[in-house]
Amino acid sequence: MVFMNIEIRTDKNIHNSERLITYVRAELTQEFQRHSERITHFSVHFSDENGDKGGDKDIHCMIEARPSGLKPVAVHHKAGNIDASIHGAIEKLKRSLEHTFEKKEHPRGGQPEFIDDEV
Repeated sequence: MVFMNIEIRTDKNIHNSERLITYVRAELTQEFQRHSERITHFSVHFSDENGDKGGDKDIHCMIEARPSGLKPVAVHHKAGNIDASIHGAIEKLKRSLEHTFEKKEHPRGGQPEFIDDEV
């Protein structure tokens, strides 16, 4: 497996513990193992939009992935806790990256399958 650089940041309302870092790295590594050759970097940022006030879906997770040779892909997800916010963002990121890789492998506007020689 190629090592993917994973950077994890939090705002002042979420404690950036070693346990959180280990958990997020394990989840990203597990979910994106098959793309480890294609993704060079992940940047994850958690924020609690309401701080001490609480509230539904106030934990925000942003993940940016940097596929080699392509533009970065960023997704956002809000949920009631860190676990739900990271998993929601991972699901969105998987769909976005699959779409990005699909577009690169099968670009539109290439040669048509059937070319009429009589023009």
